Amino acid sequence: MKTEKNLNDYVVVVGGVNVDICGKSAAALIARDSNPGTVGISLGGVGKNIAHNLALLGLNVRMLTAIGDDEYAKRVRSECAEVGIDLSHAKQVPGGNTSIYLAITGPEGDMELAVCDVALAAEITPAYLENELELLNGAAAVVLETNLTPEAIAFLAEHCTAPMFADPVSVTKAEKLAGKLGKLHTLKPNRIEAQLLSGVEITDVQTLSQAADALLDTGLQRVFISLGADGLYCADSAERIQLPCFATNLKNATGGGDALMAALVYCFVQGFSVYQTARFALAASSIAVEDEHTINPALNSDAVLERAQIKFMEEVQ
Repeated sequence: MKTEKNLNDYVVVVGGVNVDICGKSAAALIARDSNPGTVGISLGGVGKNIAHNLALLGLNVRMLTAIGDDEYAKRVRSECAEVGIDLSHAKQVPGGNTSIYLAITGPEGDMELAVCDVALAAEITPAYLENELELLNGAAAVVLETNLTPEAIAFLAEHCTAPMFADPVSVTKAEKLAGKLGKLHTLKPNRIEAQLLSGVEITDVQTLSQAADALLDTGLQRVFISLGADGLYCADSAERIQLPCFATNLKNATGGGDALMAALVYCFVQGFSVYQTARFALAASSIAVEDEHTINPALNSDAVLERAQIKFMEEVQ
């Protein structure tokens, strides 16, 4: 059953904020030449995108991250404040350059080349996190992403007592979570990441369930395995559910995973069941990808509930 949110509750996202600079060619790219097109600048980064979606869903969001003291840092602070992300505990690095993701895409929007300067993420150190331990442990939930250093993830695993949620982000980065899954409350891997972390090759529904069992055996309380076009496989100690994706007017798939992760955290804070959480998360992801940008400003809890068609007071628990 849905619970009333305590307005004093907050969630913390530990991760990166990037300035995304994306150039889109008007025609087929010509190597080693100047290509006419358009260039846009926006804020990104897995941590920031999750935090932004959490704020759109109505949660009180605080972010532990590192930013520089350059001109881009001013934009980061201003835009995060506008959307409701509290950066009052962020670490400002004197002389540091704010993380930048520079990408070039072809006319269809497919990325052809990119350079990612995220060296500043190394400033999210165990010492910094230790200074913020009171904030972390007072949170209703903590979200971490695996662009953090192994040392930062290890510190959180050992010292953070709030329920923790993690997105492996990629197969390579997922390895940072090995041996620490039992410290997490919820994990949101895709199929390949679930194979890596569970040690079970996923080929059908039976092996999908076996992989979920192996992950839960580590001490995880919930696992949500993203199956792409095949939907979402959800498991806890009592339930196994696979739900299909919602019909979607797809415009940009890149923001779907971050919105889904934010929805999982939102549902936990609100006390939703696994089934309710799965429907809500899939609906949130569906709305997120219906905008050309990574973040869809139309995302909010009412819109998600309408699409998910959840009537909480009437749901079977």
